[in-house]
Amino acid sequence: MFRSKFLLIFILIALLSVTITNAQAKNTSKRIKITTLNYEELKPFLHKKNNKTYVVNFWATWCMPCVKELPAFEKLYKKYKDKDVEVVLVSLDFSKQIETNLIPFIQKKKLQSKIVHFEDSNEQFWIRDIASEWSGAIPATLIYNSKKRKFYERTFSYEELQNELQTFLN
Repeated sequence: MFRSKFLLIFILIALLSVTITNAQAKNTSKRIKITTLNYEELKPFLHKKNNKTYVVNFWATWCMPCVKELPAFEKLYKKYKDKDVEVVLVSLDFSKQIETNLIPFIQKKKLQSKIVHFEDSNEQFWIRDIASEWSGAIPATLIYNSKKRKFYERTFSYEELQNELQTFLN
């Protein structure tokens, strides 16, 4: 009697673990697809003329100050996504590390903001074209709408980021 109960429990546990493993496999099979853009393809994201305010953050997974401030951008996204504010995270990670670093990072951190990967070898042009005062260091953020445009080469706390955004919304 004891053996048959033990065997039944063992079978139930085995079936449950197979079900959980299959469910986990289905979740990871929903692969994140990252679009890589060159500067000509990215430029329209930096110059939209509509009723929205855009918060465009340049970052990379290997940049510790960038990673530290990402929760502020995610919190901003969640709070303002229905208020004509769009957060765009522009990853400057190396192309060969999209699959090994960027996608696992996005999954682990459960990032919800729009994310694009940017790669263009003509840094001398696009850095100055985005913001004449930009040295090329990251993190860097561009906030703009149809009335105002401002570039920041610095890190943000959530409060600082929200305060800056408010100057665009008032």
